[in-house]
Amino acid sequence: MISKSTIDQVYETSRVEEVIGDFVQLKKSGSNFKGLSPFTDERTPSFMVSPVKQIWKDFSSGKGGNVVAFLMEHEHFTYPEAIKYLAKKYNIEIEETEQTDEQKEQANERESMYLVSEYAQKYFSQTLWDSEPGKAIGLSYFKERGFTDETIKKFGLGYSLDEWEAFTQSALEEGYQLEFLEKTGLTIVKEQTGGETKKFDRFKGRVMFPIHSMSGRVLGFGGRILTSDKKAAKYLNSPESEIYHKSKVLYGIYFAKQAIAKEDNCFLVEGYTDVIQMYQRGVENVVSSSGTALTPEQIRLINRLTKNITVLFDGDAAGLRASLRGIDLILEQGMNVKVCTFPDGEDPDSFAKNNTYEDLVLYLEENAKDFIQFKASILTKEAANDPIKRADTVRDIVNSISKIPDRIKKEIYIQECAKIMAISEAVLYNTLAQIDKKLATEVNKAYKQEQKAFEVVKNDPVVQKVDVQYELERKIIEMLLLYGNQKQEFEDLVLKENEDGELVLEPEVVEAKVYEKVYLDLQEDEIELTNEQFRAIYYKLIESLNENDDFAVNTFLSELDQEIIPEVSSILMEEEQYTLHDWERKDIYPKEKQSGVAQLVGETILTLRCNLIKNRIQKLQEHTQDNNGDNSEVLEEIMNYLQLNKLLNAKLNRVLS
Repeated sequence: MISKSTIDQVYETSRVEEVIGDFVQLKKSGSNFKGLSPFTDERTPSFMVSPVKQIWKDFSSGKGGNVVAFLMEHEHFTYPEAIKYLAKKYNIEIEETEQTDEQKEQANERESMYLVSEYAQKYFSQTLWDSEPGKAIGLSYFKERGFTDETIKKFGLGYSLDEWEAFTQSALEEGYQLEFLEKTGLTIVKEQTGGETKKFDRFKGRVMFPIHSMSGRVLGFGGRILTSDKKAAKYLNSPESEIYHKSKVLYGIYFAKQAIAKEDNCFLVEGYTDVIQMYQRGVENVVSSSGTALTPEQIRLINRLTKNITVLFDGDAAGLRASLRGIDLILEQGMNVKVCTFPDGEDPDSFAKNNTYEDLVLYLEENAKDFIQFKASILTKEAANDPIKRADTVRDIVNSISKIPDRIKKEIYIQECAKIMAISEAVLYNTLAQIDKKLATEVNKAYKQEQKAFEVVKNDPVVQKVDVQYELERKIIEMLLLYGNQKQEFEDLVLKENEDGELVLEPEVVEAKVYEKVYLDLQEDEIELTNEQFRAIYYKLIESLNENDDFAVNTFLSELDQEIIPEVSSILMEEEQYTLHDWERKDIYPKEKQSGVAQLVGETILTLRCNLIKNRIQKLQEHTQDNNGDNSEVLEEIMNYLQLNKLLNAKLNRVLS
C-alpha cells in the first residue's frame, strides 16, 4: 500500500494540464485549456482542462475528473498505478508497505499481463548486457547499426537467447504464471498427446524492441532474427492481446510525444531502427507504424498532439505506392500531410546515421513536399505522355482532395492542383462534385439498408421529463463547490401573521457563509437530498468546508472515492464551459457571477422548498382520492400548503396557474 503522505504529495505536486499535455495537444482558451477528446473521434475540441480547479471534462464522452481519474480512464491504470506514474513523473519517492501474497493474487488479468511484459523487457535487456551470447550477438548488432549505449538503454533494447525455453523458465522461476506468459504471446504453449504441454519462447534467438504505450508501459515486442534462416520471418511481433493492439499503437510514441507537441509536427517512418536512429541524431518527434499499414487509430493518436504529419519514405517504388494509400487516410482525419523521400539507396535509418543533425534537418525542410506535389510527381512519371493515364492521375489527386473535411483547404488544394497539372479549376470542381455526390449516394444507400435491416414498429417519441429535484440537488452541490466558503448577506424569510391575521413572509438580513446558509436551511426544513451520490458529496462537502477555512477543490477531490470524482468534475466544468472571457477588451462588461451568489442560493433553496411542497400536495390529493372517509383534516393541510406555496412563488416572482 502507498502511504497517505506520498499520495498527498503527489496530488499537491502534479499539474493536470502538464500530465494531460503529454497525451493531448492542449491550447489556451481563456483561463482553461482545450483539446480534441482522447476518448472519441471528434473534429471540434470539446475536451477541457481547468488549471485553477485541477480537473478535466470531456463533453463528447461525458467523462471527467482529476489528474488520477484521467490516467485511470486513458491508460486503464489502477489507482495505485496512477499514483506511481505521477510520482515517477515528478520525482517523488514512494513510501510503500510490502504487498501480501493475497494482494498480489488479487491483481487483475490486465495488470498481470503488464507485469509479465515489464519483466520480459528487463530480462531481455539484462541478457543483452550480461550474457556472453547477448554481448556477442545482440549488442554487436546494435553497435553495428550505430546505436550508442545510452540509446540502447533508453529504448530498452534487448536479446532473447537462442534456446527453446530460456526466458519462459526464468519467468516461471520468478513466480510469473504460464497463463499470462501465453496470453501476452511471449511463450507458445502446445498440447502434446498424453496430456502434457510443451512450451517454448516465441522470440528465441532475436534482438528485441519493446513497444511502449503513450505512458511508457510495455505492451508488446518486435523481434528481429539475425541468422539467415529462410523459414523464419525476419521480423516477428507480439500477437494481439488484451493489452497490445498493433493497429492502435505507434512505436516510439512514448519517447516522441513531448517533441511532437513542441515542434507541432510528427515524422512518420516505417521501421524500429528508423525511429531510433533519427531520435539518436536529435530529431525526436518521430514514430513508426511498426511495419504495419497505417490505420485511422494510429493517425488519431498523432492528431491528439499535432495536426501536421510528414511521412518519410525511402526511394523504392513499392514504398512510395504504399505511402499514397496512407496519405488519403491522414487527409480524412483533417490533418496536414507532407511527404519526404530520400535519395536512392537511402532510408531514414541510413541517412540519419551518415549525416549530421544540421544536414538531416536541412534535408527534411528542403525536400518535404505538399501531398499534391508529391502525388503529382509520382503519378505523372507513371503517366508519361499517355493522356488516359494523365486523366486518371488528375482524378486520383482530386479523389485525395475529396477526403479533406475542411472546405477552405479543399478549395486551396484544387487551385494548387490546377496549377501543377495545367488544367482548369472548373473541371476540377466538377470532378470533385461528382466524387462527393457518388460518396453521398453510397453513404445514403448503406444507411437505408442498415435501417431496413433493423426496422421495427415505430413508437411515439418519448419526451424526456426534466427531473426538477435532481437538477436542484445538483445546483446545491455546485454552489457549495464554487462558493461554499464565501461570506454573503442573505435575506431570510420568516413566516408571520400580519394585523389582518394573514400569513406573510417578512425578510430578515443575516450574514453567513454559503455552506452555513445551505446546511441550516435544509436542516431546519428537515430536507435530505434524495440522490444517493449527491447526498454523499453533500455531507463530505459540509464536513470539509466546516473544518477548512482554506477549502480547495483539488484537495477535496483527492479525498473523494474515484467513483464520485467524475460527477463532481462534471458539475464544475459545465460551469466553466460557458465562462465569458476577454470581453473587457471590447468594452463589454458582463456581470460577474459572484455578484449574485446570495440571490442564487436563496432562489435555489426556495425553489427546492416549492418543489417539495408541490410533491407533498400531490401525495395528499392522491390520498383523498383513495379514501372515501372524512378528509377534512387532509384538505385543511392541502390548503395550508397551497397558501405557503403561493407565498414562496410570489417571492420568486412566479405566477401560479
